[in-house]
Amino acid sequence: MPSPNAFHDFERAGWQRATEHYPDTFGTLTAQTTGPLLDAAGVQSGMRVLDVATGPGYVAGAAALRGAGVVGLDFSSSMVAEGRRRYPDIEFLEGDAEALPFDESSFDVVAMNFGLLHLARPEAAIAQAHRVLVRGGRYALTVWATPDEAVGFGVVLRAMEKYGTTDVGLPDGPPFFRFSDPDECRRVFAHAGFVNIDVRKLPLIWKLRSADALFEAALRGGVRTSAALQAQTPEALAAIRRAVHDNLQQYAEGSTIALPMGVVLASADKE
Repeated sequence: MPSPNAFHDFERAGWQRATEHYPDTFGTLTAQTTGPLLDAAGVQSGMRVLDVATGPGYVAGAAALRGAGVVGLDFSSSMVAEGRRRYPDIEFLEGDAEALPFDESSFDVVAMNFGLLHLARPEAAIAQAHRVLVRGGRYALTVWATPDEAVGFGVVLRAMEKYGTTDVGLPDGPPFFRFSDPDECRRVFAHAGFVNIDVRKLPLIWKLRSADALFEAALRGGVRTSAALQAQTPEALAAIRRAVHDNLQQYAEGSTIALPMGVVLASADKE
């Protein structure tokens, strides 16, 4: 039987290592969704907002600018430290999305920007969000769309499958693209008790400084893909790098790469 605890510990350790690289890699992309995420959650001045899996605190910082009272929470102590460094006036706590350390009905809004993909028990995290919301409170989250829409993932995964291997002995976790399916989002939200469920697509574009930047982001700025790449032989890794570089030429716009990175944005109310 796969161990949820093993996957949880693997992800947490991975984010401890990735913290220094994330802001300059995937952080340049995920920060783009803060506005749409907070709009979907209806964040306004005076609201109590919990930003789960806060990472460097981008969503927490944007919510505070709207006048909300914000708490940012992450299971990585190094990410919590980074959030505190960037936003010293916001409260950041180390804690687990699957067992939120708050009383029932503590928040008007719970938001999670790409955190669901990194949890061993995503259903538990969604149920916990429902528990800590007030009646009429709102939940909103983002996940990546499928690899044909979140093109960067597709490029790296295809190169790894062709020139290396994806079977490198990582702890088993939930499928990375499980919640890319809008129907799965609706089903799990409804099971947790949410109503007025809305799922939509966001067509993000990731502007990369070069065709090598995607490989560097994948190698150092995440967890599952980073670990899989770092487990390749030197020869395979070099071939994967070349394949990623070559595949990105079709997305060149002048001196940059404009890479489509589709996002799924789901939101709902607590009755």
